[in-house]
Amino acid sequence: MIKVLIVDDSAIIRQILTRELSKFTDIEIVGSAMDPYVARDKIVKLEPDVITLDLEMPRMDGLSFLAKLMKYRPMPVVVLSSLTPKNSETALKAMDLGAVEVLCKPGSADATQDVSRSLVNAIRMAASAQINPKAPQPPPTPRTAHRETEPVAALATVRTTHRVIAIGASTGGTKAIEMVLRDMPPASPGIVIVQHMPEKFTTAFARRLNDICRIEVREAQDNDQVVPGRALIAPGNRHMVLHRSGAQYLVKIKDGPPVHYQRPSVNVLFQSMAKHAGKNAVGVILTGMGADGAAGLLAMRESGAVTLAQDQATCVVYGMPREAVKLGAAQKILPLPDIARGIADAVQEMEKAPKDKGNGG
Repeated sequence: MIKVLIVDDSAIIRQILTRELSKFTDIEIVGSAMDPYVARDKIVKLEPDVITLDLEMPRMDGLSFLAKLMKYRPMPVVVLSSLTPKNSETALKAMDLGAVEVLCKPGSADATQDVSRSLVNAIRMAASAQINPKAPQPPPTPRTAHRETEPVAALATVRTTHRVIAIGASTGGTKAIEMVLRDMPPASPGIVIVQHMPEKFTTAFARRLNDICRIEVREAQDNDQVVPGRALIAPGNRHMVLHRSGAQYLVKIKDGPPVHYQRPSVNVLFQSMAKHAGKNAVGVILTGMGADGAAGLLAMRESGAVTLAQDQATCVVYGMPREAVKLGAAQKILPLPDIARGIADAVQEMEKAPKDKGNGG
């Protein structure tokens, strides 16, 4: 049984969440709190396994409370935030502080069904998450700043549109993706990314990464070209697939049913990578709950791509990588700090391989 404490200043939201979450037999709502001060006392008394946390509350805002909580009593936190650009930026800061997941707050009783399903999955995942993963978290480096070392110098001489890197992640993925992209030099092959995240949040996520990485990072738009030095992040609530037009790769943004309960889906992206990029691709699956991306990574491997998975020790949630490993989809299993080097080595080997006419060679 997962014991949950609901922290939200809205009595209506507390009632809705209590009602909806109580429908699940593996979740017990042990209490609720209208502000962080009440929450602090109830955490000590009730010892919940997971907290759901609003970010806009009286007496102390959610970010300040989260920072104190992670310093003095680290525990799994699922943030519920309103769907606005301002709140999206705040939600990303919450993930930097240690929140396991960020979800959109239900705007009305009519919107609770989808929210409750997502929230239940997030709570279940949070209950098993590593709150202090072993992977180091280096401070942000502005993309204009000088760096004396080049962690992936092997990519510095690669200037081709015929290599594509695809990355998929979910829970814990915002920090994992940041670590990988920060090590990518401007000459790196084009990168396409699916991170499970609500719409609007992906816009803020891409903007933040663009500010601290040496490559260009932006939220993908339909028909964006995949070119060296650019990373495209699938927009929230839309699938992203890779296509080829002549010698160029581009992405298509489309609707469609969720796959593995996700839209965007890592599996959808990876399957398109197998079809259109084949052995000119590198597939990377990072931390996250569930199985999204595992079958797609296998398809990539079978098409000749190099495939990598993050190891269990550095994952916040070892779900998606574990499923990929079980399928035999990952050629290499690497700790997060070594993923960028693994990509560089793979691309370097591709550049040494004889060119042919298949899949963009």
